Amino acid sequence: MATLGGGSYNGKTINAVKVTNDLPKFVGRVQRNAARGVTQALIIGASEASVLTPIDTSTLINSRYLNVEAQAGRVVGQVGYTAEYAAAVNDPDNPQNFRRPTAQKDFLKQGFENAEPNIRAVLTGALKT
Repeated sequence: MATLGGGSYNGKTINAVKVTNDLPKFVGRVQRNAARGVTQALIIGASEASVLTPIDTSTLINSRYLNVEAQAGRVVGQVGYTAEYAAAVNDPDNPQNFRRPTAQKDFLKQGFENAEPNIRAVLTGALKT
């Protein structure tokens, strides 16, 4: 924040600028906005992936988790599944027949790829200063 003020120096009138260091506040605000944006992006991508997730007993889809945290000045987000068989179901090299018509292999990656335009828009909006 800068404030202008008048003053005099050796009989001459001068305008002085006082600068307040708001950099820590600015960085904190940007990190909070980034965390919100990453959270929104994860929700959008995970929602798209949930449509593609195979469902038999709902254990897999109900084991989904989202995690957002600050790591060394960066905001890192993660989506995953805690069900033990999640990796096997998601593996494109493991042949399976799914009951759900929209289910497909590599559902998590595909869901985020499908949602990419919306994710970009959310992140862009969150990081505007």
